[in-house]
Amino acid sequence: MQDIAYTELTEAQKLNPKVRAKIIGEFSPLIKYIASRIALRLPPHIDLNDLINAGVIGLMDAIEKFDSSKQIKFKTYAEFRIRGAILDELRSMDWVPRSIRQKARKVEDAYTRLEFQLGRPASDEEVAQEMNIDLESFYKLLSETSSVSLLSLDDLGEDDTDMSKRNILEFIIQDEKEWPSHKLRYAEIREMVVKTIISLPEKERMVISLYYYDELTMKEIGNVLKFTESRVSQIHTKAILRLRSKMQKIFKEVAVV
Repeated sequence: MQDIAYTELTEAQKLNPKVRAKIIGEFSPLIKYIASRIALRLPPHIDLNDLINAGVIGLMDAIEKFDSSKQIKFKTYAEFRIRGAILDELRSMDWVPRSIRQKARKVEDAYTRLEFQLGRPASDEEVAQEMNIDLESFYKLLSETSSVSLLSLDDLGEDDTDMSKRNILEFIIQDEKEWPSHKLRYAEIREMVVKTIISLPEKERMVISLYYYDELTMKEIGNVLKFTESRVSQIHTKAILRLRSKMQKIFKEVAVV
């Protein structure tokens, strides 16, 4: 059973209670880490234990559905399912008011319109002007909608289509034959994601890199970049809304192919 959680699982092993218990024990620190990291940006009334419990359910789901023939490491797949289950739990709580989601959508729409017209990333001043508000009000709006950015890349839309409820990693893991389009492959999607991130303004690109790749907290990023934590949160929100706008457009195009 050595390193079973990090290699592959046979059908017999998936059903073995001892193997399952061992995997849950091995991944418990990771579940707590992911849940705690997400909880940092949540209101205090959200119970961390609820998120951890959801993460355990996500891990159990990963054990059940893991298919080593797809050449994805179990650890990678498990992280995806753990995080997804925690975010699903948050969605079920409906803790982000509809009014806040609507405000975030307005900012996102402004980015979409402007960047289509300009052919480049829009500045804060340009977005504020597009929305007919002053710069101070725009920054306040970013602060108000920061909670939405927690779910934005994992939920690329709010319509009723199946495409809108999938995230980037799910497209990578899913068998190509099951995709709505047989023309897109992993390399193409990865290239789209990379290009989209590279297209971000430098500060936003740095915050995304430090937060998602180096796994620093907002406070730690602020120390690195010499910004306040609230300023980092605003930059992160801008970056996510830009990415969401661009990626949503890409996946909608995939859906109609």
